[in-house]
Amino acid sequence: MKVFVTGHRGYIGAHLVGLLKEAGHRVVGCDLGLFGGCGWEPVPEADREIVSDVRSLTARDLEGFDCVIHLAAISNDPMGDLDPEITRAVNARGSIGLARVAKTAGVPRFLFSSSCSIYGQAEGRPLAEEDALNPVSVYAESKIAAEEGIAPIADGDFSPVYLRNATAYGHLPMLRIDLVVNNLLGCAITKGDIRIMSDGTPWRPLIHCKDIARAFVTCLDAPRSAIHNQSINVGGDVENYRVRDIAAIVQRLVPSANIVYTGEIGKDPRDYRVDFAKLGRLLPDFRLEYTLSTGMEELLAHYREHGFSAHDFDGDRFVRLRTLRHRLDRLMAEPQRKTA
Repeated sequence: MKVFVTGHRGYIGAHLVGLLKEAGHRVVGCDLGLFGGCGWEPVPEADREIVSDVRSLTARDLEGFDCVIHLAAISNDPMGDLDPEITRAVNARGSIGLARVAKTAGVPRFLFSSSCSIYGQAEGRPLAEEDALNPVSVYAESKIAAEEGIAPIADGDFSPVYLRNATAYGHLPMLRIDLVVNNLLGCAITKGDIRIMSDGTPWRPLIHCKDIARAFVTCLDAPRSAIHNQSINVGGDVENYRVRDIAAIVQRLVPSANIVYTGEIGKDPRDYRVDFAKLGRLLPDFRLEYTLSTGMEELLAHYREHGFSAHDFDGDRFVRLRTLRHRLDRLMAEPQRKTA
């Protein structure tokens, strides 16, 4: 197949490009390059690359593709709060606009990267796709708006799917330490402490970044009738953890590190468990490759291999929010575009 991937140089995109090419697909990537220089290993190359804001793409750019996989976004709550209007413009209106362009171009399948963060705060049982949404951030609101804006344009010729990904973690060439698992493990080996800013009680559904990429590949190959215009939680039922449980695994891997509750944010409002049964029903052949423990063991090995240091932990390179603050003007300016 011929696949167009937005955000192909990002945290999920780098794994996705590699998996798609391994499967024999032709991949064209589109990325604005906001986080260039943030990687620590070579990133898999798309067959062709467009350096552009996705809002500048036209139907001509997407003609002849079998699928658009849309990952590009202002990604996660802190970055979304940095400039709420840009978050809405890119994540919501930009995603809806891209879906319309893809439909006009005759692209039959559109896979949208949504998020389990749209469940926000919930007590009691794990939440399924049909349960009420309770967003507590602009980022989560923007993902809901995108899903709601894309769904009405689905028809017999255009099939969107909304992958509501659990909270990502794990090793990737484009390392991020502004994710709870990566952060706690990085803090342990560089500071000797496992610093938890909340009270440790909030629940998070977790998934290795490569497993998210694998879910997209599975949806690419899935029968249209199984997933057409469906929202699908992506993760595993046994991979719901409290933050304090994550810290306990970190301490097992780095026994010299102490767990410290800093209490900076008190009880984190993002507190929810997720039900992933629908994923198993719709995509019965899909299985997670990683557990939290095996994923953290792999990441720890890479931290040590690279000599990950306190300078790396405290610097801008692996924290998207810090990098974005420095480069925000590029996003606000008229997009510059070139093809490589």
